[in-house]
Amino acid sequence: MGSKSVAQLEEENHKRDAEFNKALHGKSAQAAGGFSAMLSKDKEAKKLAVDEYFKHFDGKKAETETEEEREARVKEYATLTRHYYNLATDLYEYGWGQSFHFCRFSPGEAFYQAVARHEHFLAAQIGIKPGMKVLDVGCGVGGPAREIAKFTDAHITGLNNNDYQIDRATQYAVREGLSGQLKFVKGDFMQMSFPDNSFDAVYAIEATVHAPKLEGVYGEIYRVLKPGGVFGVYEWLMTDDYDKDNLEHRDIRLAIEEGNGISNMVTISEGLAAMKNVGFDLLHHEDLAARPDMLPWYWPIAGEMKYMQSYLDFFRVFRMTHTARYMVHAFTGLLELTGLAPKGTKKTADALAKGADGLVAGAKRNLFTPMYLMVGRKPEN
Repeated sequence: MGSKSVAQLEEENHKRDAEFNKALHGKSAQAAGGFSAMLSKDKEAKKLAVDEYFKHFDGKKAETETEEEREARVKEYATLTRHYYNLATDLYEYGWGQSFHFCRFSPGEAFYQAVARHEHFLAAQIGIKPGMKVLDVGCGVGGPAREIAKFTDAHITGLNNNDYQIDRATQYAVREGLSGQLKFVKGDFMQMSFPDNSFDAVYAIEATVHAPKLEGVYGEIYRVLKPGGVFGVYEWLMTDDYDKDNLEHRDIRLAIEEGNGISNMVTISEGLAAMKNVGFDLLHHEDLAARPDMLPWYWPIAGEMKYMQSYLDFFRVFRMTHTARYMVHAFTGLLELTGLAPKGTKKTADALAKGADGLVAGAKRNLFTPMYLMVGRKPEN
């Protein structure tokens, strides 16, 4: 027998992932909220997802981590990312909402208003117009796609390698009457199944950081974008102040990676080089986190009450304080002990908290940005 084709292997992988998704999540994709969905996982499948994810990080320290260990994570980027979101999606929805990204804030601005404004800003930078065919690379549960579809009247295809998130995104689109404008597709953004020159515009919001190499995902985006089309991205990058020989800097980077399902963070200069190397004409690039805003982008995860804009923000800020984190740690432990939550729920929550600490530390030391904006056009010829 001859060797299997790429298409056959991809079909087998998709079938295997779908079966695991069904075993782990069951009908929890139909649950109303993240917390109720979190409690209805299959315990054995949840343990497998926890083991497969944390094998890349358990026992790893910045001072002893080797290049070989980092390379092993990079090689398994797709599995690492998929299991991360198998574990984290419900916690994200419960604590953050359906748009899994950060944003800038104005004084007095409500949290979800700021999130939507950040999405609108990217759509405007790209020039998305009614009727355009647009690709959302790494669409999560579809929060930004729904918002941008309503804002622009474009048709948006969301690409995602996690079946559970696709199920939830599809359900939300139906609920909001947007099924005619939205489509969600399973796939690896390093090897997209779309034909060349398929989309009028492409965007990615804090998703391509999961790529093993930015040139790989940007190259695929370039391929599926029509000549003259524009790609815009909010990229997670270490700033050029990051020093890989500084142990404190490496500790921060490793915490960000572990808490956010990332195989290998790179710097701003590397991100810009990747855009140019694949052929984009760079129209604009800017670290939006460096703008002189009165409120820092990280205030919702910093646990600092001084940034509260209204009494509605109290619980959003309080949940990131040390007191609240201890309570969550104890509560999820109790849920596991009583069998109400699968084992690994507490470990996942702790990892997310560790990642949040890394993000805040990176921001305060000007080592990290979650919103480096790059806008590039594919030449007409």
